Amino acid sequence: MIKTYHTQIDSPIGPLFLTLEQNQLTNVCIHQQKRAVDVKPEWICSERPFRAIAKQFSEYFLGKRRAFEISLRLEGTYFQKSVWNELLKIPYGATISYGELAERIGNPKAVRAVGLANGRNPIPIIVPCHRVIGANGQLTGFGGGIENKALLLKIEQEIYSSGAMPCSSDNVALI
Repeated sequence: MIKTYHTQIDSPIGPLFLTLEQNQLTNVCIHQQKRAVDVKPEWICSERPFRAIAKQFSEYFLGKRRAFEISLRLEGTYFQKSVWNELLKIPYGATISYGELAERIGNPKAVRAVGLANGRNPIPIIVPCHRVIGANGQLTGFGGGIENKALLLKIEQEIYSSGAMPCSSDNVALI
């Protein structure tokens, strides 16, 4: 039987609820997020398996990390996974539109479907759905709240424009 671990860590955008299976991160839920994960009685509440992940989040929010080195397990449809894989290619500190994201996956007419897939991203921040904005440059659609999306972009754009070096390479293991 696969063990599922869960914990909650503090962040500048509120508590983050994390789940992990077989050393792969499966969920990051932002406080106030519409999409939530129901904790099952057999899940194990423990901070221990999340120590390295919590450290990386801390470094990210302090502007010392531009990329995460965490093994991920993204559960979704083929289309959703194609969107999420493309999200991983958006550079730190950059933004693209939903239309551009649809073009990048080879389906320029799927803007609405791309938005829905973006909203179902189970691992926000690490799979940076917050870097996708409206065609007019406005912040739209973020399950963790528009104000949190603005804060995440502000953190990244301030660090990026300062020229500070990341403490790791762009390396996320996607399963």
